[in-house]
Order: sequence, then structure tokens, then C-alpha cells
Amino acid sequence: GRTRNYLDGGVTYLSPYISRGVISTKQVLQSVLERGYKISQIESFVKELCWRDYFQRVSQVKDLNVEIKQAQTTISNYEIPSQILNATTGIQGIDNAIKQLYQSGYMHNHSRMYTASLVCNIAKSHWYQPAQWMYYHLLDGDWASNVCSWQWVAGANSHKKYYVNKYSHTNQVNTYLDKPYEVIETMETPIALLDTQKFDLTPELPETATIQFNPGTPTFIYNYYNLDPLWHKNESGNRILLIEPEFFLNYPVGKNCIDFMLALSKNIPDIQIYSGSFKSFLENYGAESIYYKEHPLNLGYTGNKEERDWIVEEVSGYYPSFFSYWKKVEKHLYKAF
Repeated sequence: GRTRNYLDGGVTYLSPYISRGVISTKQVLQSVLERGYKISQIESFVKELCWRDYFQRVSQVKDLNVEIKQAQTTISNYEIPSQILNATTGIQGIDNAIKQLYQSGYMHNHSRMYTASLVCNIAKSHWYQPAQWMYYHLLDGDWASNVCSWQWVAGANSHKKYYVNKYSHTNQVNTYLDKPYEVIETMETPIALLDTQKFDLTPELPETATIQFNPGTPTFIYNYYNLDPLWHKNESGNRILLIEPEFFLNYPVGKNCIDFMLALSKNIPDIQIYSGSFKSFLENYGAESIYYKEHPLNLGYTGNKEERDWIVEEVSGYYPSFFSYWKKVEKHLYKAF
């Protein structure tokens, strides 16, 4: 709680496994509680887990591809600054974070907000394509968490815009950001950020292999958001990793993310890869007893929809702020633990 906001602070690095559905926020919380901690001792950590659940609840209700609360204001372009793509913004903390993102698929949460602030509020780019760019590279890419955060920074999901603050621990001086907040809020876009361009979002997907399909058993559908190795583990059935080209065209990710997904899928015994739409899978194999986990991006799925694990299942629906969501969740947690 004391250090996680700083770029060199304490973080868990669990988010890629939560985002890919290998583990759930509920499992993480239960694991920590089993070690003897009380909610009051780890409240900051619990809130971070609940932020993930909160964003998912928002995505169940809202279309996140458009502004959640109000339009972003003062937009000069619908692209992304070239200096962001090249990690040459001149702001060391941000450039270093972008290089790390390209190399490892990781970016600290506050670096994400700093980058979004520079893009949306300093370079005045619309949030959507830059949000796609970041999602494309993140191993923990979660469309809901990513887009809700970009909109929050840009003022489309909050009552004001967010500007870079104190947590980067860099000693750089004499940059175009070395100004008081009230000046930054009204200044013209720096020359260093005026060049913009479209970002190439073409995904590289594996080709489908021949599926050995048993029509007499259930079919369990896995995808980019569900790679849970314990899901229906002790039941016989067809285990299919569904890689839908249309999904990845709408929500593209880079090769590192695809490779990460495929590596995680190897934790699931006998899983087979099918590259194609859910509809074409049904047509080709005539699957009837189908099971899948709920997710807002599972478009066109049919069959037996199962709920994901939630820290507090009873608290659902849309809350306009995390604070209002947390107050509901907090009551259940302190009562239960």
C-alpha cells in the first residue's frame, strides 16, 4: 500500500495470469487470506483486486468502445504520436516504460496512466487508438481495464482529466512537462508530439490443425480470456482453444501475446486449437453439449454459459465510480472475513 504507486514499488506481477483467466481475483484473495491475513491488513491489495472486478462489471453493462460518461474534449487527432510509438517522447520515465512494454509486455500501472495522460491530454489524441496500441502489447491486456483507464485519464470516464504526477522517481529536468499543473492544462501541444500516425494492429494468428472430436462428450471452449487449467478438470470432453480471427481483428494483440496465450494453454491437458469462428466450429463438428465461461467479448457463443469467479458475486451491475462499488463490496468482505 505504501509503495505500489511508485514505478519501483511493490507489485505482484499476477495480472497476466488473471487477465488470461488462469487464476481469478477470488482465488488470489482466498490464497492470501489462508495465510492468516485480515482484510484490514491488506485492504490496499484487496482494492487492487476489486478494481479488476469493477472494470469487468462495467464491461458487462457498457459499450466500452465509446465514451462511458461524456465525450473527451480538446481532441486534435484520432491517431497516436509517432514519438510514443518510437519511445522518443523526451520524457525518460515514459520512454523507458514504452521500451519495457515492447520488450516484456509489461508496463507499471502508473506508467500506463502517465503515457495515456501524455497522449490524450498533452498531445490531445483521442483515447481509442492509443488504447488499442497499449492493449496490443500488454501480456495482461484486459480490454475493460485498459479502456476504462484510458477513458478515465482522458476525462471520458471521470469528472476531470488526469495529469502526470510524482511517482516516476526520475531526476530529469527542463522538459516540456516541467510546468505547474495549471499551465500544463492549457498549454499547446509540444512540437515533439505533433507528428501522429495510424498504428498497424495486424495480429499474427496460428493456423488451425485437424481436431480430433468426440461428439459423445461435452465440449469445453477456452479462449484468450479463459485459460483456466482447473476448469472442469476431472471431466472427460473435447477441450478447444477457440481463436476467432474476427475477435482478434476487433481486439488485436501482438505476437508476444499470442505466444503467451499458446504457452499457457499447454497447462490444459489434451487441449486442441481451432482457428475460426464459433459458428464455423459448430457447423464443422456439430458440437451440442458446449460449456464456456461468461465474458462480454464472447460474441455469438451459445451453450452452457458459466459465471466467472468474483470476489463478491452479489455485487453486480453498473456503479458510476469504483468508490461506490467498493463500499458495497467492503460490507460483504468485512462481514465474511
